[in-house]
Amino acid sequence: MAKAPVLTPQADDFPRWYQDLITKAELADNGPVRGTMIIRPYGYGLWERMQAEMDARIKETGAQNAYFPLLIPESYLTREADHVEGFAPELAVVTHGGGKELEEPAVVRPTSEMIINASFSKWVQSYRDLPLLINQWANVVRWELRPRLFLRTSEFLWQEGHTAHATYEEARDFASHIHRRVYEDFMLNVLAMDVVPGRKTVKERFAGAINTLTLEGMMGDGKALQMATSHELGQNFAKAFNTRYLSKDGRQELVWQTSWGSTTRMIGALVMMHGDDGGLRVPPRLAQIQAVVLAIKGDEAVLAKVRELGDRLKAAGVRVHVDDRTDIPFGRRAVDWELKGVPVRIEVGPRDLENGTAMLARRIPGGKEPVSLDALVSLLPEVLEKDQALLLKQSRERRASRTAEVSTFEEAVEAATAGGWARIPWAALGEEGEAKLADHAVTVRCLVAEDGSVPETDDAPGNVAVVARAY
Repeated sequence: MAKAPVLTPQADDFPRWYQDLITKAELADNGPVRGTMIIRPYGYGLWERMQAEMDARIKETGAQNAYFPLLIPESYLTREADHVEGFAPELAVVTHGGGKELEEPAVVRPTSEMIINASFSKWVQSYRDLPLLINQWANVVRWELRPRLFLRTSEFLWQEGHTAHATYEEARDFASHIHRRVYEDFMLNVLAMDVVPGRKTVKERFAGAINTLTLEGMMGDGKALQMATSHELGQNFAKAFNTRYLSKDGRQELVWQTSWGSTTRMIGALVMMHGDDGGLRVPPRLAQIQAVVLAIKGDEAVLAKVRELGDRLKAAGVRVHVDDRTDIPFGRRAVDWELKGVPVRIEVGPRDLENGTAMLARRIPGGKEPVSLDALVSLLPEVLEKDQALLLKQSRERRASRTAEVSTFEEAVEAATAGGWARIPWAALGEEGEAKLADHAVTVRCLVAEDGSVPETDDAPGNVAVVARAY
């Protein structure tokens, strides 16, 4: 009788495979309130690594971290009409506190534009106060009707940046810098994720923004996922909160603003872009455990060797974990680490010691080979870098092979509903065609220029629409 697979195969049921993997790799569980999520230690370790990498890049821009309250006066949200309309269906509102009805209901933070802008209006007085660059690591609540772990949950974790500038050009350039030098750099060089940088259409733009820049990734089933966004807010919020500064020539001017964010959705993307039927495949630069050293048997010499290897690898800068739990069958432990996607397993048993070798199992390309114990420590950094590059190459090849160049609405729909992406001239699709895509559960993910760069305007000549089904 054939042994049942650990995970539902992707080809049989991709959503079930995704749910199986999150559960069995111990990334997260459903919370007790519908739509909420408990992030388990292994999943949270991935988020901590993402935070560290992102936070370093954000601080290089000059932004500083701060923290703003979770509860926002309801009246704040009415100050910018497009913004409140965009978020109204998702709001959670507190009406009672301390056993009494509140004089003014408080909204549980869906995003912090409003409360941060109320502060900016007090903090900005002169051109000397600009640019004001603030980032926050926090949780937000958006009441999701169709929750899915990491992708759409009623509460999730994120970073949200908010800035104020003296000129439109400064704000535009800063939003673009975050888009490409913070988010895209992180996704390519740490997450090993191929992404398409582009401009959202007016229909898909962030509520209250004058421009939204996005990064779109193709998941294993061909659907798109919005990975992170950076918004030019223009002066919409400055007008709503009367955020002005005294210019060098003595005039009162409205500031120009940006906001930008990325979330724990990136863990879902990690699963769906790199995972396979064996489980996760974590990019080595991201992995909180880059190598696990496993003792195959509880032999004293074996245990001593795996602990020694662990110390040597740690000293060489490898993030390593020693698995000497020999009271648990080796096969079970090996499957568990494969599910978790640890890039490298180093397996040591009595026979390996006799031969002066260890078995090196590489999760990303697959396969095992014996490696000299003496050469292992010097070899491993090169192996990890090769496997990092391989993941990025595979994600690029997937998108290239499943993206169709089309010229008509019908061809775009056919490509997107068949499990891929389509690129169609925006002039051939337009806002009318974009509206019709909704009948097929397809959207314009972003606009790109002919050469793949980010277009400066929605209607720039040669703009191409990237069309897909999306999470």
